[in-house]
Amino acid sequence: MQPFVQFCLSSLWIGWTNAGAITLTAVLYFRGWSQLHRILPERYSRFELVAFLTGTAAIWLGLAPPVEALAALLLAAHMIQHLLLLVVAPPLLLLSRPNLPILRGLPRSLAHDGIAPFLNSSVAKRLEACLSKPLLCWLAFVGTLILWHLPFAFDFALHSTGWHHLEHFCFLGSSLLFWGPIIRSSDFRNNDSAWILPVYLLAADIANTALSAVLTFSDRLLYSPYASVPRLFGTTPLTDQVAAGVIMWVPGSLFLLGPAFFIAWRQASSGNLLAGPIRSESKAPIQRTAPTLRRSYPKPVDLLKWPFIGQLLRQGTFRRAIQFVLLILAIAIVVSGFWGSREAGAGLACVLPWTYWRFIAVAGLAIAGNLSCMVCPFTLPREIGRRRAGRQRPWPRVLRTKWIAVGLLLLFVWAYEVYSPWELPATTAALVLTYFAGSYVVSRLFEGASFCRYICPIGQFQFIGSLASPLEVKIHQLDACVSCTTHDCIHGNAKGPGCEMGLRLPVKQGNMDCTFCLDCVRACPHQNIGLIGGPPSGGLIGNSPRSSLARLSSRPDVAALAIVFVFAAFANAAAMTSWVVEWRERLALHLGLTSTVPVTTAFFLVTLITLPALLIGGSVAAGRALSPSNQKFWETVRKFAFALVPLGLAMWIAHLLFHFAMAWNSIAPTIGAFAAYAGMRFAPAADVTGPLLSADLLLEIQASMLGVGLLATLYAGWRLARSSQRTFAHVVLLVAPWSMACVSLYLSGIWILMQPMAMGIFARQ
Repeated sequence: MQPFVQFCLSSLWIGWTNAGAITLTAVLYFRGWSQLHRILPERYSRFELVAFLTGTAAIWLGLAPPVEALAALLLAAHMIQHLLLLVVAPPLLLLSRPNLPILRGLPRSLAHDGIAPFLNSSVAKRLEACLSKPLLCWLAFVGTLILWHLPFAFDFALHSTGWHHLEHFCFLGSSLLFWGPIIRSSDFRNNDSAWILPVYLLAADIANTALSAVLTFSDRLLYSPYASVPRLFGTTPLTDQVAAGVIMWVPGSLFLLGPAFFIAWRQASSGNLLAGPIRSESKAPIQRTAPTLRRSYPKPVDLLKWPFIGQLLRQGTFRRAIQFVLLILAIAIVVSGFWGSREAGAGLACVLPWTYWRFIAVAGLAIAGNLSCMVCPFTLPREIGRRRAGRQRPWPRVLRTKWIAVGLLLLFVWAYEVYSPWELPATTAALVLTYFAGSYVVSRLFEGASFCRYICPIGQFQFIGSLASPLEVKIHQLDACVSCTTHDCIHGNAKGPGCEMGLRLPVKQGNMDCTFCLDCVRACPHQNIGLIGGPPSGGLIGNSPRSSLARLSSRPDVAALAIVFVFAAFANAAAMTSWVVEWRERLALHLGLTSTVPVTTAFFLVTLITLPALLIGGSVAAGRALSPSNQKFWETVRKFAFALVPLGLAMWIAHLLFHFAMAWNSIAPTIGAFAAYAGMRFAPAADVTGPLLSADLLLEIQASMLGVGLLATLYAGWRLARSSQRTFAHVVLLVAPWSMACVSLYLSGIWILMQPMAMGIFARQ
């Protein structure tokens, strides 16, 4: 790749809006590609030809009628032009390796005597080295994006054809530079420097999101020429501007975050993501002969081998110390709830669990897995109950499913909205006591960790969410487990009690039912178990039998738990928006009801049962109609239900981030009030007021989180579909309707996050 050549060749495409020029460019490329294809068929395959033709067609589509004509009348059409030149055409053109084919397609005398001497000169090589630097490429892309969207520059380009062509040239040229490091990284899968590329893309997406937010939320027209043009399709200048902002925001973020997610996944994987042969229509596997594609991956990261952090995690006393601290906080919540302030939303009972603990625990699922279960204070009375118990019974076989937890989780989601426990300190305190009592009673009566495994709705919520985590308790070497005869990781020894969940690590996959207690780590005599990092959402992919779970596709109870986890995120956030609150009140008034509880109940029944059935079941049925499969309908539904988990987790984090950002400073006065109640003095070091993040920045972060969740969901669905379909075309047909359903869910999440919240002290202004 020669970035300088790419930048110069952009003039061959920009401004050529007639079919003759496009045809000439295609002929030059095809002529050179044909020669190279005969010599190097692996390097210049049909894929490169299709990529070039598609990229060139994207440029022609953006600069030719009707888009070019509509761009003068609609800002939304103008934004489509920009997206085609910024994020669609450039990566396609670079994937086609255009430099050498176009040079070979030119007359030999011109290429050999005119262009080749310059390309081999020291000036060209210095320019190439300069234009290959990621920082310069990023600055060129972001600078061009921001500069040409400033009102004075944008208006000037609209009034001048020449400047308008220059704007398009800058967009395409800077984008070719920007996408260069991304495309080149595909040839070096084991390059540690590739870790900077997700940050590189994420930083560009932040700039794109900020610019999009300005267009979307501005209450005045930013580009004056659109105020005086004829209006089309019944739009107003402001609605057109909002549509342009959304077009720039959503597709633009997906095109930027998609490669970032894929590169991060590829780097985090301990195995080759592309190792399985991709079957063509002829069912013949594609042979990969390039030596650079055979490089080995680096060893996976084991958190337990990190200095200091690994030592702390390995020590059982560290876990007990954190549990004891959290137990003290739980007691303080109970005391505050029953005997503290009765003001709605005030006191430790309302602030600590609902504002702080929820956000930290859910955000931790995406970062570090189910570490919150490791330090759960509710397991302390469980251990007390076990020590004082007599003969314990095994958990009833008929109840060894997740259906109890599913029902309790549904009840909790419904009660959360109906009774507003975040405003009722005594209710929160009673809930904490109920948890302690339940854990104690079940542990006295039944063997093992039955409460955690079959009852605890919070634990099951976290088990499902941690399936999207990059961290997992698993083994280093299979041979050590195969040769082991004592199985201390399950049965325990003098060093540790072993796994209470009975998880057999060689066949364990994902974090389901794993509390991260690390008892198996301490008990293993071979030191063969670690807290190992891998690709995010890796625990969702694959349908092999799993310890304690069998195949996920054969577990309707676990699939139901995943569905509740995902759709409750959207239902919980939507139920707190002003629009939904007003709708429920109007509907209750229209029906002559004295309470909104029936309407709220119907709302959650529809969003948690009816909507998932229609969305998932309908998309799977449509996909199977397009791409027949030997797999049963309900097995496919269950597999795709699990693939939705990353999107649901992203929605939970985005929504709870709003609560945390709006009320982050409530902890100091809350502690002060509790200290005064206890007869102590406490004065905050500083009076900090206001939200943690501005409304615009908060929404940008939330939208980025939701975008990453969508990409992880789409990728997990693709991998699951690929495991059951034989050809690439069948995979696409099976997954296409489901992908459209995922995008619809993502767009609904964006809409929810943009709505004002009607939550009293948490209201979004």
